[in-house]
Amino acid sequence: MRNISDTIARLKAAKGKFPLAGAAVQPSRLSSLGDFGANPGALHGYCYVPQRLPGDAPLVVVLHGCTQTAAGYDNGAGWSQLADRHGFALLYPEQQRANNPNLCFNWFVPEDIKRDSGEALSIAQMVRRMIEHHGLDRERVFITGLSAGGAMTSVMLATYPELFTSGAIIAGLPYGCAASIPEAFDRMRGHGLPSERELEARIRKASTHRGVWPTLSLWHGSADRTVAHSNMDAIVAQWRGLHGLKTVEPEKSPVGPHSRRIWRDDTGVAKIEAFSIAGMGHGTPLSRTDDIGHPGAFMLDAGISSTRHIARFWQLTGTGTELSLAILSGKQKSAPFSGDAEGRRKAPLPKSRMPASGVGKVIEDALRAAGLMR
Repeated sequence: MRNISDTIARLKAAKGKFPLAGAAVQPSRLSSLGDFGANPGALHGYCYVPQRLPGDAPLVVVLHGCTQTAAGYDNGAGWSQLADRHGFALLYPEQQRANNPNLCFNWFVPEDIKRDSGEALSIAQMVRRMIEHHGLDRERVFITGLSAGGAMTSVMLATYPELFTSGAIIAGLPYGCAASIPEAFDRMRGHGLPSERELEARIRKASTHRGVWPTLSLWHGSADRTVAHSNMDAIVAQWRGLHGLKTVEPEKSPVGPHSRRIWRDDTGVAKIEAFSIAGMGHGTPLSRTDDIGHPGAFMLDAGISSTRHIARFWQLTGTGTELSLAILSGKQKSAPFSGDAEGRRKAPLPKSRMPASGVGKVIEDALRAAGLMR
């Protein structure tokens, strides 16, 4: 079975180039990481280190989605702006077209999702380089990602759990749920996801870790037509047993029009939280009223800043909430909406009329043209 890079490259050669959504060039605040090791996954590495960074500062690793770049994702999500205010360093691994023509991290390629192999090892090498070079706190390393970057976040938390305190997966998929192109598309649609028992077993087999497991913040649009919402529930199922929460009922609370579930341990510490963003399609939830980040392709105005809240969940910011300014001030409109791939508001569509969007449509159209899927 050819991997997705080979397949898409052959389709492009045969059918001509197809457009890539969301690939607009953005001004960059990032710097090249430079040499960080053997780099078996052939990834690029970028970083952002605020001036006067305090000693033993935290590190946040950010993984972009398909068709995106490190600089573009940082511009949209606003992580470097928050890093300036709260004093933490950022690492941005970046895919290159030689590995994947659509700039997706290869979250389902077996060689790239094993410990000490491929892209997973490249990212781990980058993390260690940042810690050593900048004197960062090894006990406060966090990772987040969108879509394919969210699925790769699952990979890193499973294969290198000792490196990370916590992770945030946005519109992602559980670790080890696919090992081929057809399986990847099935899982993205929510079809054929492994059982809770099997999902947990796959993480336990991914490393020899026996210590404390990373906590999780999960985010998914209720109207996501690229990665089915059921994938967030599968990630919860995969991690509940690791945290000893199989019999724990989650706390449920509304956040404006959205919903949040929290699973706590016996001491009251939140181990897993899951946000369902009402009416939102495929992308990272942002707020136009916020002063960090910029809505755009796959960076969707949902009236809530996932970047701010994730930083708060990780205790990177000061006291007080980092949730949406609009929601807290009561300005959020009550009617749900669907954000398009450019981040604009539009009226909700019935599910039967919801269009396939973004990178999923790009790849699916190409595979259909070659007769590889129906």
